[in-house]
Amino acid sequence: MKAMNKFFKSQSLAIGLAMFSMFFGAGNIIFPLAVGQFAGDQNLYAMSGLILTAAILPIAGVIAMILFDGNTHQFFGRLGKVPGFLLALTTISLLGPLGSTPRCIALSYVTLKSSFSELSPILFSAFACGIIFLFTIRKNHILTLLGWVLTPVLLISLVSIIMMGLFTAPDVQNINETDTNMFLHGLKEGYNTMDLLAAFFFSSTILNILRMRLKADETGSSGYIKTALQASIIGALLLSIIYVGFSTLAAFHGSDLDSNAKDLLLSTITMKVAGTHAGTLVCITIALACLTTAIALISAFTDFVQKEVFHQKISYEIILIGSLLLTFFVSTFEFTGISTFLGPILQICYPGLIVLTLLNIAYRLKNFKPIKVPVFATFALSAFFYFFQP
Repeated sequence: MKAMNKFFKSQSLAIGLAMFSMFFGAGNIIFPLAVGQFAGDQNLYAMSGLILTAAILPIAGVIAMILFDGNTHQFFGRLGKVPGFLLALTTISLLGPLGSTPRCIALSYVTLKSSFSELSPILFSAFACGIIFLFTIRKNHILTLLGWVLTPVLLISLVSIIMMGLFTAPDVQNINETDTNMFLHGLKEGYNTMDLLAAFFFSSTILNILRMRLKADETGSSGYIKTALQASIIGALLLSIIYVGFSTLAAFHGSDLDSNAKDLLLSTITMKVAGTHAGTLVCITIALACLTTAIALISAFTDFVQKEVFHQKISYEIILIGSLLLTFFVSTFEFTGISTFLGPILQICYPGLIVLTLLNIAYRLKNFKPIKVPVFATFALSAFFYFFQP
């Protein structure tokens, strides 16, 4: 009993819940739903692939960044000063105003529109950017908001939808695909969650929070590193549970869903399973969760640009305003347009970032130095297979 009480009061749980909420964005329900709908009775194989790229590999990213003390400059810099900087800037830009952040806003809008049909996409995006601005300026309160207020409500809502949906599920669809094809499909869909990319930049935030919160004698290899690893496992486990639940839900209810509109999967299945009133409350909760992820992403992007691009010569507030203006513009392309833009980039870049992560872990643990040729070759091969696949 004492061990259980200690766990629930631990920093690991608080940070783990916060990490779940930070990672939990637009892609973390939509793509598991899409995978389940596509995979049908072979969902187990597809979900195995998705969990590998969307939960296990992000843990590897967190571990790698911990070994580099959260320093993205050193992590990417092993590729060379200029290539490392450009890759880091590209990655954080895709997480920030050019991809994941406006995608979170777009999904929030689509999710709420199912209950509030008069909602204007332009006005909603402007309002969402204003909310993100207020919370990002007060970023010292983000952890408390994410970890202890919204996340439990979100988890209860998601688990409730999963349980109700599975309890009333029709027969699962039979899919005529090989196990290998299903696994690879889930593997590639996991790229779209962008969680490995987020791990690179969220890790430094988590480490900074731990340094401030833990006592001096708890820091170092046996202190904040251990807590950060425990927290990342908790966050990844929670994500995996949601992935499995929602993919299974879509596998059973897939025949009732519109296969041509991924962004409508969430609101459609929520309203179908929970009904109008309860479904509205769940949709509001999920929309808020997407916005909290947007807060974490835009904060990480603004920090990077201020420090690494402008070397703190321009104020945080000005960069934040500029970032949100760009975010607002991209969000007007809506979920489908943003995903169409991101898809090819992630298919090409993700394998190279995986290789970079694994080689950097090997470098810190075993002093394994080769990195440029394997990483650049992986990028080149990924581009070749994407453009010239049979």
